[in-house]
Amino acid sequence: MPECVAVVLLAPLPRPLTYLVPAQLRGQLVLGHRVRVPLGSRSAVGIVIEQLDSTAIAAIVNAGAKLKAVAELLDKDPVVDNDLLTFVRRASTYYLFPFGLALKTALPAGLASITAAPKVKQTTVYTRAEGTISLRGTRQKEVLAYIEQAEKQGEKQGGVELAELCQQFPSPYSVLSRLEELGLIKSCQREKQRDPFLGIVVTADSELQLNEEQDAALNSICSATTQDKFSPFLLHGVTGSGKTEIYLQAIKAVVAANRQALVLVPEIALTPQLVGRFRARFEGQQIRIGVLHSGLSVAERYDMWRAIMRDEIHIVIGARSAVFAPLAHLGIIVVDEEHDSSYKQSEGFRYHGRDLALMRGQMAQVPVVLGSATPALASWQRAQQGLLTQLSLLNRVGARTLPSVELVDMTGAEVETGLSQQLRDAIAATLERHEQCLLLLNRRGYAPYLLCGDCGASYRCPNCEITLTWHRQAGQLRCHYCDYTQPPSEVCPRCGGVAMEPEGMGTERLAAELQQMFPAARIARMDRDATSAKGSQQNIFNRMENREIDILVGTQMVAKGHDFAGVTLVGVVDADAALNFPDFRSAERSFALLAQVAGRAGRGEVEGRVLVQTYASDNPVLECAMEHDYIRFAEQELPLRQLLYYPPFGYLVNLLLSGLDQQAVEHSAELLATNLQGEIGNGKVGNGDAGVEVLGPAPCPLFRLRNRYRMQILLKAQTRPPLRQLLAQMAQWQKLIDKNVALVVDVDPVDMM
Repeated sequence: MPECVAVVLLAPLPRPLTYLVPAQLRGQLVLGHRVRVPLGSRSAVGIVIEQLDSTAIAAIVNAGAKLKAVAELLDKDPVVDNDLLTFVRRASTYYLFPFGLALKTALPAGLASITAAPKVKQTTVYTRAEGTISLRGTRQKEVLAYIEQAEKQGEKQGGVELAELCQQFPSPYSVLSRLEELGLIKSCQREKQRDPFLGIVVTADSELQLNEEQDAALNSICSATTQDKFSPFLLHGVTGSGKTEIYLQAIKAVVAANRQALVLVPEIALTPQLVGRFRARFEGQQIRIGVLHSGLSVAERYDMWRAIMRDEIHIVIGARSAVFAPLAHLGIIVVDEEHDSSYKQSEGFRYHGRDLALMRGQMAQVPVVLGSATPALASWQRAQQGLLTQLSLLNRVGARTLPSVELVDMTGAEVETGLSQQLRDAIAATLERHEQCLLLLNRRGYAPYLLCGDCGASYRCPNCEITLTWHRQAGQLRCHYCDYTQPPSEVCPRCGGVAMEPEGMGTERLAAELQQMFPAARIARMDRDATSAKGSQQNIFNRMENREIDILVGTQMVAKGHDFAGVTLVGVVDADAALNFPDFRSAERSFALLAQVAGRAGRGEVEGRVLVQTYASDNPVLECAMEHDYIRFAEQELPLRQLLYYPPFGYLVNLLLSGLDQQAVEHSAELLATNLQGEIGNGKVGNGDAGVEVLGPAPCPLFRLRNRYRMQILLKAQTRPPLRQLLAQMAQWQKLIDKNVALVVDVDPVDMM
């Protein structure tokens, strides 16, 4: 009887394929192994997901199937275990995405390629041996003491690498050789791990005294960690209420029980700060912290993945993709800033990191803690229904007060710089006191566009239906969607006039004008342009903590979880942009952004102040933000959602069609919508309140993007089953669509632009 395995290819195929195991690999292939297999006339990479039993093999043989053989075993050890395979399969089923491509997303980059997988490097490592000979040489004593101290601190449990010793002690080879001869140290070859945080010095800290609210929340979470069951929590705590301290102490208990922890953050930018907090807390405790996110190099991510697979990592911290970390002994999952839309992947495998964290916690039967000062309304509603256990932190730690929030009515104000006189005066006063300011303007670049004063024309992207943003520092007009750039021209593209002027304000222009107003101030920007270089975000954090920046100007990046003790003034330059966004979640996003950025003020010893510039001072969202009143906001927003059956009172799926031919895209969208209406009308998927509502087709707000025309159809239902029933026929829909038109199914969409 031949030996066969089922292999899922890291490609858009609907199902796994069966391959023969050649004689030289018999008994070697196990679940999770990465293999090279033939596919037509080429080779492909796949993962072994099953070893077929004799019954299945007999059925294949009797059917006369002609199977091809596995060509090569690519790695000595499996790259994924059964639990993670099951998790990714379930996630791919929920999001209607090919299993192979979902697995490709989960694995480190490079593993999908036969040749591009990172190479495993070896390094020489030195550890303390049993010898006790007394040393005379000073350098020998210093080197030995360094190795001993490094091992005691826990960061170098497997020894100290030769490269590190060479950095600390120039040309230590003879000293190391002599110490080894004396039996005081021993050396070995070990796989070299490329860790971006190794070598970063941290100062150890100790546990903080918890207040009553924190203590109650921690006790609830710690109790759940001992029960081996899925326990989802919503930790709702105002900004500065000490949520991170609860995470730290809960995770300490989990690790003490020989379990592992997973901590998710919404942005890569938040990772270094949180890693620093965790390393400082667990310094010298033989607890190893790993980092996983897309900002790592291919080699760094590959090394970390392998270290986690070998159970060498106790705590994994990362952005949304870290939800796939191969943790075999998971004990708790924490999702910090769970409300943040960055947890939703916008292209390819469109999963939501928070929702998959809950799915993984349920599968692993462990607690999941969702933390936020401004919970997603969906999470809040689930807590009200008892589906999440709500834990509340209503007060800041240390009896600190929340900052006062004042609305600055811009109606009728003459503002040339974008800053009201009230905000300018507040900045000046803050600088006089040698305190720090943080200004939010959620628009990068110098100006949103260059406008012709004669005819009103502006430069537009040739690939997308939007204007080009003026980036003065880079000296170019840039599309923020496709990255098209062109040099500016003084001549109008329409009338040939020479009155092209920057219109509006972005972070670059705001920083430049602030520098003119306050020449002595040290001003920095935090946006995607200013932080594109590796390490630039950490550099800004360090400078803020060291009080080397007086005014930090930034997009929404500045609002996300940063703890700058010196910031006492926060200014929101344009609060109306998010409020006027054409999306049913605009109020929720606006409140969260305002509340979060306001929470950056007054986290130290000095009380904070927040000034919010607006042309809609009577807007109820702003009124709630002024009072830091999330509960009031939720109570006024949720009934509006319920009225129209929008989430969390309904379920959405967005069908996005795109192609180079506008007519083909529009025709395919019409055909698909008509077919869907027919399926619903004939009663196949329910009707009335139990049915599915088809909205559209309609052009996307960004109708042409990257040279592709885009139409969308929104499916809405009060319950999930009829929606899933309709989606089960997706393979048939593809036949209705022009072959040159792509269809993307976005389950639980967040961005419908």
